[in-house]
Amino acid sequence: MPAADLVTGLVIDGETVATPDRIPVHDPSGPDTVVGWTAAATPEDCERAVAAAQRAFPGWAARSAAERAELVLAAFEPLAASVAVRAEILTRENGKCLQESQIDLAVFEGRSRAAAALATGFPPVTTLTAPPFATQIHRVPVGVVTVIVPFNWPLAILGASLPYALIAGNTAVVKPPPTAPLAMVETLRVMAQALPPGVLNVVTGGNDAVQPLLTDPRVQHVVFTGSTAGGRAVMALASRSLARVTLELGGNDPALLLDDVRLDEGTAGALAAAAFMTTGQVCMAVKRVYVPRSRYSELVEAMGAALDGHRVGDGLDPATTMGPLNTARQRDVVRQMLEQARAKGAEVREYGTVDDGAVAGGGHYLRPALVLDPAEDLRVVTEEQFGPALPILPYDDLDALVERLNTEWSGLCSSVWSPDVERATAVAARLRTGTTWINQANASANDDRAPFGGFRQSGVGREMGPDGLLEFTESHVVTAPA
Repeated sequence: MPAADLVTGLVIDGETVATPDRIPVHDPSGPDTVVGWTAAATPEDCERAVAAAQRAFPGWAARSAAERAELVLAAFEPLAASVAVRAEILTRENGKCLQESQIDLAVFEGRSRAAAALATGFPPVTTLTAPPFATQIHRVPVGVVTVIVPFNWPLAILGASLPYALIAGNTAVVKPPPTAPLAMVETLRVMAQALPPGVLNVVTGGNDAVQPLLTDPRVQHVVFTGSTAGGRAVMALASRSLARVTLELGGNDPALLLDDVRLDEGTAGALAAAAFMTTGQVCMAVKRVYVPRSRYSELVEAMGAALDGHRVGDGLDPATTMGPLNTARQRDVVRQMLEQARAKGAEVREYGTVDDGAVAGGGHYLRPALVLDPAEDLRVVTEEQFGPALPILPYDDLDALVERLNTEWSGLCSSVWSPDVERATAVAARLRTGTTWINQANASANDDRAPFGGFRQSGVGREMGPDGLLEFTESHVVTAPA
């Protein structure tokens, strides 16, 4: 099927539902090109999706966790034949390199298998037998769960919550990202048909139209991944019915290089990859690099060498190493940050090349940039860039730096770089972020067996690991006389 001919519907109660209105999805590499069309839900459509999930909940919750896990994994079987097609669709609507799209789909399945592996012995039951009571503490599913995911790694991010919610015994309504919904809808449509009707539903549309997914009192838990500002808005809407929330929000993730760091090709390459994966549009990417002043010039030279070979262009071109930003708006945000840095006296160095044909197509392209020794109050330092701009900041006092970082708004991820792992681990233990890596960073370094989430304004709750299953349950206490 030619991409522009692709029209996705809603998925409600196991059926694909067409809508009178539809929304075009554009290619970030050529914004005038329509990749496909997605359904435009009404509030009534959303209410029907929630109702379907509510009807399916008792029967789904009554199954064992092991049985639910088996059904979730079986739903991946009919998807195997369409992996290549769905990866290409994802690159065309998202903009990132095809290899990243292929990994995105694979991570979704991999995280689902990790969740399924936790089903044995779940849910746990705690027994308290000391007189005067005999008490059992059961973990029961919460009910209908809404899951809202962003454009950057949509299937992989969905894999951090959806399979955990389903295997814990909940039913779900998924809201795909508006700028990159197609590959997700095509994936979940097939899975929903393989599951009991109503267990998995999918709704696309504008923010106002899908508001019932957050405010309907039948929705018991809302999962949102996105910006901190978006998380505040979601929490406010969910509070109307006191629905629980899991929020994985923005990160301004620092990399701390210790004075003994090896600034060789391997380290510089790892830092560059951790910062510029998916054109810098990753919540757990390195957003700032702090380096001892005595090693500053050496780091800038090494990072420049690591970035100079980048070729920016269409994500479907095998020669491309970095695609466009997903939207013109985000490209302009990053440009504004760089312009402010220049105006305030910071040096901005851009690296790599942009494909001439890509430029002619009007894509949302930026070359990877280092911002050298900017003032700490500039936007490129204080805000999450979510694009290919990385500030390099020299420091003089490690203890003072750690103390300051621990009071900032962001607390998602951090990393410490040193050949002395014991020393790096001691520094890592002092950093108040949800995850701290040593000599690595970003999604390729993430251990999906462990819980993931943020401190402070970087989030509420945890996804993945045993905590990820328990996140979608409530405690039910049964007490009798001993």
